[in-house]
Amino acid sequence: MPNLGNIRAAGCACEPGPAGSALAGALRVVLVGAPNVGKSALFNRLTGRYVAVSNYPGTTVEVARGHAMLDRDVGAEIIDTPGIHSLLPSADDDARVTLRMLLDGARGPDVVVHTIDAKNISRMLPITLQLLELGRPLVIALNMMDEADRLRIRIAWTDLARRLDVPVVPVVAVTGEGVAELRREITRAGTAGARVALPPVYANGVGTALATLRNRIVGRYPVDRAAVAALLLQGDADAQALLERAEPDGGVGALTAARELAAGFDAPARYRVALERQRTADALLHDLVTAPPPHERRLLLRDRLGRALIRPVTGVPVLLLVLFVGLYLFVGRFGGGTLVDWLEGTLFGRWITPLLTRAVAGVSNDALRALFVGDYGLLTLGLRYAIAIILPIVGAFFLFFSVLEDSGYFPRLALLVDRVFKRLGLSGRAVIPIVLGFACDTMATMVTRTLETRRERVLATLLLALAIPCSAQLGVILALMAGQPFVIGVWAVAVLGTFVLVGWLGAKVLRGPAPTFHMELPPLRVPRVGNVLVKTATRMQWYFLEVLPLFLLASVVLWMADRTGALAALQSTMRPVVTALGLPAQTAGMFIFGFFRRDYGAAGLYDLSRQGLLDPVQLAVASVTLTLFVPCIAQFLMMVRERGVKTAVGMLTFITLFAFGTGFFLNTVLRWIR
Repeated sequence: MPNLGNIRAAGCACEPGPAGSALAGALRVVLVGAPNVGKSALFNRLTGRYVAVSNYPGTTVEVARGHAMLDRDVGAEIIDTPGIHSLLPSADDDARVTLRMLLDGARGPDVVVHTIDAKNISRMLPITLQLLELGRPLVIALNMMDEADRLRIRIAWTDLARRLDVPVVPVVAVTGEGVAELRREITRAGTAGARVALPPVYANGVGTALATLRNRIVGRYPVDRAAVAALLLQGDADAQALLERAEPDGGVGALTAARELAAGFDAPARYRVALERQRTADALLHDLVTAPPPHERRLLLRDRLGRALIRPVTGVPVLLLVLFVGLYLFVGRFGGGTLVDWLEGTLFGRWITPLLTRAVAGVSNDALRALFVGDYGLLTLGLRYAIAIILPIVGAFFLFFSVLEDSGYFPRLALLVDRVFKRLGLSGRAVIPIVLGFACDTMATMVTRTLETRRERVLATLLLALAIPCSAQLGVILALMAGQPFVIGVWAVAVLGTFVLVGWLGAKVLRGPAPTFHMELPPLRVPRVGNVLVKTATRMQWYFLEVLPLFLLASVVLWMADRTGALAALQSTMRPVVTALGLPAQTAGMFIFGFFRRDYGAAGLYDLSRQGLLDPVQLAVASVTLTLFVPCIAQFLMMVRERGVKTAVGMLTFITLFAFGTGFFLNTVLRWIR
């Protein structure tokens, strides 16, 4: 059995941590854990709601923060960090953000709560050992105990707590079972001000190397020197920067020692340290975990369904059914039809817009009055578009999305498409922003920040802007093509082919590391109404506050273009282009309005078709070109914000040329065929 007390006598050369002064204010509690272990569910249980979501400084990684009362007079700030598989960062920012938060001397955590999936405790415990090395107060939340019980996995968690010398609390975050005891343990750990026990000395030369390097480090750090030594031995850049600031010689001696010790291994230091942590974790769990052999585990209906969802032969038909029911019927027909018709036609059309028009009727300046209630007015266009058209569609999508998320379907969908997405330079994780794009590409572009590498984020942003129609545009185009199988077939083949072709070429052209994909599969569950409603409401609020300013800005740009004559000039410039595609000159305005409002461009196409101005070939060419045409201005501004001006403008140029080039090619081929 590993000895957890070997290094304890050496003491902890840490700066005074915030734990000692925790009673003066709220405790700072950081939730750490692998993806899909229930951290977010636990966050909701502790805080009672979603609160602030913001980017960690210097990154695009989102961190959720909330407040909770742990005890009668003990408050806490709860921070939900990104899911990680190790504290040692690789190509992604998620582990880097978590590590920096844990190493922060000024605002580091008073208590770290490691959330573990009880079914997979052996794979999770190496992170626990890394957290123990930090020397910060630690509490283990042994989550999903109901699933472990169902699989007849038994964990002697009280004995595990004694071996680790830290509190271990069994919980079921989705139901709240055990959360009260977890609150009490967090309070005890945060107010005691005591440091936790240090991890065992690892075998096979790793423990000796870490002890040697730890003794070479003499500076004062916000965490124990054992953690700094482990990170340094594995070549972590943040540990090296910390060393340079804290060591008298700038860390030269310790860094040289780390390189010499790492060179003495018969394999990369990262691999050797990870291997020893896993061996130590397995030894700690020896005789504490019992489970039936895999072939004896009872497979319930949801287990069989879960397996079927990741197999192409069964998973693809289910995916198509989910998309038809969720996207087409619920989001498109109900959200984009019933809700939008009432909000835009009744609420705004009959009541709000006339009221606003009367309110500014006294403004004598025509231009100023048009800024607020004209064809491109802030109130009658920007506000109406955001509230009456986009918000109900996106709200319906968020509700649909939250149901799928709460059920555990998304990780299985990610596994289902991962092999195909890898050929496009993406990983299964990219399925989230891609699916979100069918609701609103602006919001989906924002979500690409969760992807692992910059290469993957750029590719996903490009594909969203080029080949993923938002629900507002998609609903109008599908209604337009209804009853015309030839047009629908051409449109579907062209758009899907573009997605695959551009993704494949982009993966070849863009340099950078290939995306990796690790994901724990949570159990399939019946979605809980409370969880779904809280998630939906919070996301709608987040979306509205983020995107409304962009729509208002788009209205101002349109108003200025109209007043200065630039809009009319753009239409004249576009006429020769659309004529070359075999389209009527009237379609020039359709593309211009499509840049400012995707659904307005599609609506213009709808009107032209109903007027009998488009034959089937023209309708197919126009539908494909408009779908591939430049994203709306709100999405473009989000692209600038997320990817930078140079990258966004480059994408805009490529998309414009590709869309019209595809339209010209289609017109030529279809005219020749027909």
